[in-house]
Amino acid sequence: MDMSQSIGTASDRVLETLKAGLEIEFGRGAGEALAHRFLEAEEADFRWDARVEERWIGAYESIDEEEFELDRIAICGRLDGKWFCATMLVDGDGQAHGMMGCREFRSLVRARDAMLHAH
Repeated sequence: MDMSQSIGTASDRVLETLKAGLEIEFGRGAGEALAHRFLEAEEADFRWDARVEERWIGAYESIDEEEFELDRIAICGRLDGKWFCATMLVDGDGQAHGMMGCREFRSLVRARDAMLHAH
């Protein structure tokens, strides 16, 4: 039997699981607040993992002249029940190193449109 699930649905489930685990550890009511703190601290990674689509924008020109090259990738996805479009800094191995910006939308159509027009 094969079961598939969209990345957005899976990311919402991960966040709910995180909240439930934190409530077990720290008590009722703490899970929601702590989960949002985790999300804020690791937002780039959460959003990168929650992407449903991506588009290469171009190379990232760092003023710090970092020792490795990064690309700018526009993504759209769903996290915590909200659609978003973000511009990510990603290395050649596909690992997110930061986020340059993010906007939330009411629908996938609008988030995808923003991704397609990102520059």
